[in-house]
Amino acid sequence: MSAGAPASAPARPWPTAARLRASAAYWAPLLPAQATVLLLCAPADAGTVTAWGTVAPADAASAVLVVCCGLRLLRHRARPLSRTAALVLGAPVVGAALATVASGDPAASLPGLVRHLQIFVLVPAALLLTLRDARDFRVMAGSLVLLALVQGGLGVRQYLTATGASYMGHGIRAVGTFGPLDVMGMATVVGCGLTAALALGLAPAPNAPGLLRQAALGGAAALVVPLAWSFSRGAWIATAVAVGVVLSAAGARVAAGALTVLVALAVVLVGGAGVGSAVLGERLASITAVADAPDRSVTDRYALWAAAAGMWRDHPLTGVGPKQFPAHRDGHAPLGLSSGGDTAGAGVPFRREPLLSPHNVYLLALAEQGLIGATALVGSWAALLVCGLRRLWRVRRGAVTGWCGGGEGRGRVDCGLVAVGLLVWQAVDFLSSDIGGPSTVLTAVLLGLVGWWALEPGAVREPESGRAPARCGA
Repeated sequence: MSAGAPASAPARPWPTAARLRASAAYWAPLLPAQATVLLLCAPADAGTVTAWGTVAPADAASAVLVVCCGLRLLRHRARPLSRTAALVLGAPVVGAALATVASGDPAASLPGLVRHLQIFVLVPAALLLTLRDARDFRVMAGSLVLLALVQGGLGVRQYLTATGASYMGHGIRAVGTFGPLDVMGMATVVGCGLTAALALGLAPAPNAPGLLRQAALGGAAALVVPLAWSFSRGAWIATAVAVGVVLSAAGARVAAGALTVLVALAVVLVGGAGVGSAVLGERLASITAVADAPDRSVTDRYALWAAAAGMWRDHPLTGVGPKQFPAHRDGHAPLGLSSGGDTAGAGVPFRREPLLSPHNVYLLALAEQGLIGATALVGSWAALLVCGLRRLWRVRRGAVTGWCGGGEGRGRVDCGLVAVGLLVWQAVDFLSSDIGGPSTVLTAVLLGLVGWWALEPGAVREPESGRAPARCGA
């Protein structure tokens, strides 16, 4: 080597076996949580519908997550939930248990109680205790975006090849792997993924790669296409509200530039792909026609809402019991209610699906759990929203005393934007959706992410090398 030649950079050493084992041990607790999200890519199987609901691989992974979390807490004797977190997440147990006991058929209501505990209590609490720091939170948010991109890509292919669910006699409705029996599944995944991607792009972590902002905003813009082709009015409205909240919480200066980029990319993608079709235009116009000239689906929904309200009037405190809405529907619904909804396409032959819920989670809670259960459930979500907004406000000002302290908390603004945006999305979507199908477990994951941000900012970290549990991380 000549004297003037630059010295070559030292070769990076291969990771040792000890470092590999340490890395595997660190990421192992998060694997069940990631599996719960990513297994939603598995094709839905209508044959797994049982008396206990739809059994999907993601549900099995969520059960593993709960068991692993419990075993880890026993092994390391880590602290359980704080009193505030236990109260907020445990409140829905009381209403659901009372409604089950007071039900006219407690045995038939028991599967509903188990599903209720899985979605609103056990899985959110397990995920809250599994996430150890902001890095774990970002990994889960990234998994959610990846899931949305995969399902959205399949949805775009279904629309372009007319192999999706039937819509107005054509197989153009994008449903991803969820099929026509869970027609809202892909729209839910894509709407949540779009919200999370936008939040990550608006306030990337301090140590994030330089291209993360552009990639996140580009991913959010790309997800507009499958969301549009889902033809889900409820998901459109929920996404629009959540995006507005995220942009407002990010600050006017940050939001202005990001919104410009997002709109420009969306216009190019939507316009270039031909999304502005007559079918989509009619669907958009129908949003404003739900009062003056509602279509058949909206008329049926109004009838189901009336039935739910009637059940609540007859059983105001404890409701008719979990999973008892179908049994009491015909006795309270108007005569004009259809016998079911038509489903076909995406590999499923034509079939008539019964109307098993009012397509409004709030009215469903009132009908099946009464005022006690609905107040506990909605009150839990309201507490999460208030606590999440308050923590986001404090973090943006670097005043998170007792957590990471001072301005260090500002690096976690992205986590707060993701959590608040996802909770707002879910709260608005509940106005026109229900609990059921393979995609339901995603609601539990969202509540767990929101709970970590709003209630347990330190989250439990297992002791390593005799050191005390860490309270926060990058």
